[in-house]
Amino acid sequence: MKSPAFGLNRFDFSTPNLFAKDVKRAEDLGWNYAFVPDSQLRRHDTYVLLASAAVNTSTINLGTLLANPITRHLTVTAGSIATVDEVSNGRALLGLGIGDTAVRLAGLSPAKVTTLEKSTRAIRDLLKGKDVELGAVKPSYLPHHRPVPVWIAAAGPRTLRAAGRVADGVFIRVGMHLENIKCSVEQIFSGAREAGRDPDEIKLGLVVHTILENNIEKAILMGKSMAAGYYEYSPFLFDKPSIPWKGPHIESLKTKVHPDFHHHPDLVESGNLVNFLPDSAAYSFAALGTAEDITQQFKTVLSQGIEFDIVIPHPVPNPKPKQNLEEQTYMEIMGKEVLPKLR
Repeated sequence: MKSPAFGLNRFDFSTPNLFAKDVKRAEDLGWNYAFVPDSQLRRHDTYVLLASAAVNTSTINLGTLLANPITRHLTVTAGSIATVDEVSNGRALLGLGIGDTAVRLAGLSPAKVTTLEKSTRAIRDLLKGKDVELGAVKPSYLPHHRPVPVWIAAAGPRTLRAAGRVADGVFIRVGMHLENIKCSVEQIFSGAREAGRDPDEIKLGLVVHTILENNIEKAILMGKSMAAGYYEYSPFLFDKPSIPWKGPHIESLKTKVHPDFHHHPDLVESGNLVNFLPDSAAYSFAALGTAEDITQQFKTVLSQGIEFDIVIPHPVPNPKPKQNLEEQTYMEIMGKEVLPKLR
């Protein structure tokens, strides 16, 4: 099996220039992808950030993780990512989802799966230079179209099957439990077959919350917060690992975190709220512990015969910007101590 590419989705987002410098640092450390969440109320404009990084780098691929069909019209998204692809000389990737904090913080609702599927199909066609019927006087066309790959990130079976029908690749976001991952791949391939596609043509990615923390008790508490975040939106993911939920109802606990268990400012605090969960819950939904612990956990997943094209060890909590040249941040430790052992 080929080695996957590795992507990072957390950088210094404070200004476009500092973001570009941080992505350059990731490129120098051997990271293959730099991703930006398209969340307009939490950071600078996604496509300005990506363009800034494009002109300051030469090899690292650049993309969204995630954009959505709610906060931007699909033609705007297609035009923006095509522009980034041109500026970067073909290094862009568009990652789409139903919408998370970008949508919720704007007081909107996530996209329906049918909307995501329809939008993905239209964006892919626009990026291929095809005419798309959108209800205008005549079919819409993107004059600066580029062959940008369009991926969907998914956890639920309906979204996974839809991704299999229309996307170039699928980011699986169900944690680390092997049965959940295998079931997700089956759903993607099922969707592909429904659409008459060859499942082998669809690329696979894996996004895993990764807690680089030497204090294992603290890491497990944060891992339990990640598990609760999955239970909050996709409780069925607890079924295959056979993880019991024996605490207060999730709706009552949600009032004590903001905006949710995945993004609460103090993940130890939110982890303590769900400390009734067994430790296995933390390990089922996050990679956690020391660099060596995390390496072994990823090796276990990557040795199961599933060929992942991209793996994103999503840092939890968000890393702080590098303070001095000597400091070893998540980016350095993972880039120097973990990724080489997984390649």
